[in-house]
Amino acid sequence: MADTSHGPASFWTQANALLRKNLTFQKRNFRSNIRLVTFPFVLCLLLLIIQILVNKELDKPSNKCGCTCIDTNGDGKCEEVCGIQYSTLDQVATCPIPSPPQWPPLLQIPAPEYRAVQTDFISYADLPNESCKRTGSCPVTILLTGKNQTLGQSLGANMIPSSLTLNSSDLLYSLANDVLGSASKPQLTNFLDPAFFSNLPVYYLQPQCASNSTFSVSFPIGSALSEQEINCVQGLHLWRNSPSEINDELYKGYWKGNPERKINEIIAGYDFLNTDATNFNVSIWYNSTYKNDSGGSPLALTRVPRSVNLASNAYLQFLLGAGTKMLFEFVKEMPKPETELRLDFSSLLGPLFFTWVILQLFPVVLSSLVYEKQQRLRIMMKMHGLGDGPYWMISYAYFLLLSAIYMLVFVIFGSLIGLKFFSLNDYSIQFIFYFFYINLQVSLAFLAAALFSNVKTATVLGYITVFGTGLLGGFLFQFFLQDSSFPRGWITVLELYPGFSLYRGLYEFAQYAFAGDYMGTDGMRWKDLSDSSNGMKEVLIIMSIEWLVILFVAFYVDQVVSSGKSPIFFLHNFRKKPSSSFRRPSLQRQGSRVFVDMEKPDVLQEREKVEQLLLESSSSYAIMADNLKKVYPGRDGNPEKFAVRGLSLALPRGECFGMLGPNGAGKTSFISMMIGLTKPSSGTGYVQGLDIRSQMNSIYTSMGVCPQHNLLWETLTGREHLLFYGRLKNLKGAALTQAVEESLKGVNLFYGGVADKQAGKYSGGMKRRLSVAISLIGDPKVVYMDEPSTGLDPASRNSLWNVVKRAKQDRAIILTTHSMEEAEHLCDRLGIFVDGSLQCIGNPKELKARYGGSYVFTMTTSANHEEEVVKLVRDLSPNANRIYQISGTQKFELPKYEVKIADVFQAVENAKSRFTVNAWGLADTTLEDVFIKVARGAQAFNVLS
Repeated sequence: MADTSHGPASFWTQANALLRKNLTFQKRNFRSNIRLVTFPFVLCLLLLIIQILVNKELDKPSNKCGCTCIDTNGDGKCEEVCGIQYSTLDQVATCPIPSPPQWPPLLQIPAPEYRAVQTDFISYADLPNESCKRTGSCPVTILLTGKNQTLGQSLGANMIPSSLTLNSSDLLYSLANDVLGSASKPQLTNFLDPAFFSNLPVYYLQPQCASNSTFSVSFPIGSALSEQEINCVQGLHLWRNSPSEINDELYKGYWKGNPERKINEIIAGYDFLNTDATNFNVSIWYNSTYKNDSGGSPLALTRVPRSVNLASNAYLQFLLGAGTKMLFEFVKEMPKPETELRLDFSSLLGPLFFTWVILQLFPVVLSSLVYEKQQRLRIMMKMHGLGDGPYWMISYAYFLLLSAIYMLVFVIFGSLIGLKFFSLNDYSIQFIFYFFYINLQVSLAFLAAALFSNVKTATVLGYITVFGTGLLGGFLFQFFLQDSSFPRGWITVLELYPGFSLYRGLYEFAQYAFAGDYMGTDGMRWKDLSDSSNGMKEVLIIMSIEWLVILFVAFYVDQVVSSGKSPIFFLHNFRKKPSSSFRRPSLQRQGSRVFVDMEKPDVLQEREKVEQLLLESSSSYAIMADNLKKVYPGRDGNPEKFAVRGLSLALPRGECFGMLGPNGAGKTSFISMMIGLTKPSSGTGYVQGLDIRSQMNSIYTSMGVCPQHNLLWETLTGREHLLFYGRLKNLKGAALTQAVEESLKGVNLFYGGVADKQAGKYSGGMKRRLSVAISLIGDPKVVYMDEPSTGLDPASRNSLWNVVKRAKQDRAIILTTHSMEEAEHLCDRLGIFVDGSLQCIGNPKELKARYGGSYVFTMTTSANHEEEVVKLVRDLSPNANRIYQISGTQKFELPKYEVKIADVFQAVENAKSRFTVNAWGLADTTLEDVFIKVARGAQAFNVLS
């Protein structure tokens, strides 16, 4: 092929080639992309449908603000009457409440079955016996401690009034003198206190309860009255000697290992510390286990103020007498307008579902990277000149662009269908958040790709990561976020895992969107990031730092693992760069002389030629191997494997060198070292004057490789493969088009539309021809072909041979083959490789003359005349050697110097007159005979040695 290249491809030329290939590959996977993008569409539509169904249910009259049907005229017809007086706890959130009702302040009273009693692990004698739980008569307990026991017990006695004061004309005022409480669970709002709208009783505390200690009161709610029964409960104030005793009692008595079995529940604990007549200082224990359904902040805090008031009021009475009181008269909510009950499901379910939507990009990117690694396409591209810089830049930008388009479509679609999760939150914050995360995710995929070599394994583990992260985030991490007692430092530690960082950001968006939709306000804005409870700023900082760190680590690991560089390769840049000319290695070869002494003269002569060429400042030789060795370490108790034993070889331009040898001889190991797949154990090689140990990146620009196995993209056509590799070799415009067409015609893939068929639909022979065309595109100066004609039919093989013959002009080719016909037809010189070492070297005629100095005589007769055939051969050649005998057919080797062909013909004619000759033949030695003879001899020698 003509030289149409213009030197090595530049960085941007390589980047352009890879980008074009990726875009073509993406176009071939259009259906997969549609399925990928459809997933968030379907999920958003599902959320929208759920939202519509829920809103339809919420719009029913039974779910509106306190509406009910009342027969106002007695005619059997009802009219809908609305108002807070008719509402339930579930409906009150939608009612207009210009003047919220007043409620007496309450304590959180333990239910009868949970009140503190003596147990085997809490044996304080002042606690009641456990038998009171059977009768429901257990008192409720307040624990006291402090430095002054007398004062503390006096204050405790002042907390619980000795008598009930009830004034129906001013009910709330009179109840404020008493201590009320309830075992009901408090709610988020206090428009209608659940204590007065539940089946649980309301209690008032007394030192002792009289026999008839139950009464009813009516609370006004709008124009209606709420009847409530109030029961007496005995209140105990018990002294403990230290705060640690109270702490121990609370800890041991509450759970007893099972949250459903609350054994000893206490109203409150008070530590009066150094309180005296001039100083009031108190610490209060309260029960914070009453939370909302999502595990958020304690709702019991709405009943803590009454506990604080009891201590303050008791101290005032201690100072100023029993007649002095600081009344806590009532509590009430802020006024509110009528609101429409709506639940934004995109915000409620968004953190979990949207985590899955975004994370599903991770296995997609990961499987694509591992596919190139598994199919060895990455190293194939590198061997044809693609540098690490263009590969990383284009691959990273390519996957980042796909992720960005995916996220952009996702956000736009979610906004168009009205999901508040997207429409209420500031789009610029969303853009920054998603931008940081998709960069982090792509970087993480590059890092993870270095750990996998199988696409199926990587894909399965990738999707396990997707669903596992979503589930752990929704059912574990979110619980930690909502638990105010969980250390914030550990939240930050958990967010170092990128999946939890994603979940935290989506959770923050959901919280602000839900609150904004509920309150009729905006969602998250930039000013909200300064809020201490907002974790978005923390997440953005973590993701931005992790992105840069993981990207750096991923590049480093790729250079060490995939490119085979030393772990300290970055320090090599500070060393003096080696000269591009041949030079003898400075390290003296150890133990090489013993091996050299056993080499054949032709092999020894090749070694000496290499050593002489290394001393020259310049050379026309394209390929040189200098005492190249490869040793694989022993495993599982097996000894070391010597794949290549000190190979020295020199190839000038314009020569095709054939490497023959049995399977496992080391041919592929030698080529793998020369093309940079593996590192030599010792020795080195030079290609165009460049050292394979340190200058492979420069060597790749002038090298072509046809590997033993076809390394192709299944969805790209033959033409697209050649266009990509041609661009990597700096072919452009008309020169590129011409080179691709010539290559396709040369390997018989041009006609019949074959060039534009996807490589996955090619037969094995067609793939082989395409691999050969790839190795020759762009006029490489050095070409390695590992069994190029495997699987080809005779016509295609002959066509391929013609291509290789033409390609020999001004380039060096190393070819391995098991076909003696191919070797004899194509190769200028041959080397027979056995057990890791070169046994002989020369052109085919020289080898046949050197190792084939005999004729092969074959004769077939009846078994009765075998001895006569032997006598005939001995007469022709006394040193003849019988090499085959079966059922009358015999083969003999006849030394050429002992016989003449005419004598053989004459002897056979004479024999025909004495006995029947069924068949006979005389053949010269073939290259195959030479190969077998050399291989057997070498193997026998290695066994003996």
